[in-house]
Amino acid sequence: MSKYISPRLALPVLSLLILVAAVFWLQPRAMSYTGVNLLFNLAVPIALATVAQMIIIMVNDIDLSMGAFVSLIACITAAILPENPALGVAMLAGCVLAYAALGALIEIRQLPAIVVTLGMSFVWSGAAVLVLPSPGGTAPGWLAAIMKSKPPLVPMAIIASVLIAGTAHLLIMRSGFGTKLRALGGNARAVARSGRSTVMLRASAYGLAGVFAVLAGMALVGLTTSGDANIALRYTLLSIAGVILGGGEFTGGRISPVGAVIGALTLTLAGSFLSFLRLSPDWQIGAQGAILILVLAARLVIRQAEARK
Repeated sequence: MSKYISPRLALPVLSLLILVAAVFWLQPRAMSYTGVNLLFNLAVPIALATVAQMIIIMVNDIDLSMGAFVSLIACITAAILPENPALGVAMLAGCVLAYAALGALIEIRQLPAIVVTLGMSFVWSGAAVLVLPSPGGTAPGWLAAIMKSKPPLVPMAIIASVLIAGTAHLLIMRSGFGTKLRALGGNARAVARSGRSTVMLRASAYGLAGVFAVLAGMALVGLTTSGDANIALRYTLLSIAGVILGGGEFTGGRISPVGAVIGALTLTLAGSFLSFLRLSPDWQIGAQGAILILVLAARLVIRQAEARK
């Protein structure tokens, strides 16, 4: 496997394959087009939110407002976009610009991102309640049609996940723009000495993360056909877990876009697996955390073994 898959990606792939095998063993009827579609039904918005979080982590920050921001986008998509498309698009674009401005502020004032984004989570949540005071709204027809489409052979969730992983990989790992952003996470001082604006780069990273987060909120509404100010609050921790599960690290700009999407798929599938075990929903979050700890422990063991060679 290591010949074709990088070591950073091998463990996430193996984790997903083991979980898929366990689910199919517990529920053989899931081994079908409809079964796979149901298993990964909510994987697309989680994968998009995970990529957004990955971009923030790539520049050595952590966004504790991701879930609240995605919830705000869901409210705008469900409440404003169907009735007034022009205003809805303008509000979504404004959210991306606000995200980019947040990154610029963090860099200019050298503020701790974890504190700033924690504070912003309350701002996003308050704005979501103003836009949609109670659960409701509706998904735009075109959005629901895309998210609930049934292409032949392969479910939409799998196709979309592959497209997300491929797009993120090209943007972050194969483009000059992505190289500059990764350099900011790897050595910000060297980037500043080279004459590049670290403020512009961090703002660009946050803006790009905002684009993926907007797509996450829209995809979520396309699947659920309604909005809620609390609909995606758990995405904050899920997105962080997905990045780490996919081989990313909190420092040094070391991330894996494909691994992040695989991590999101693994966490999505873990929920179904735990349901098949008839585990109480109160314990499922803890069990997902245990899965993450096991994967991280395995990663540490592999690193130690490689260090001895």
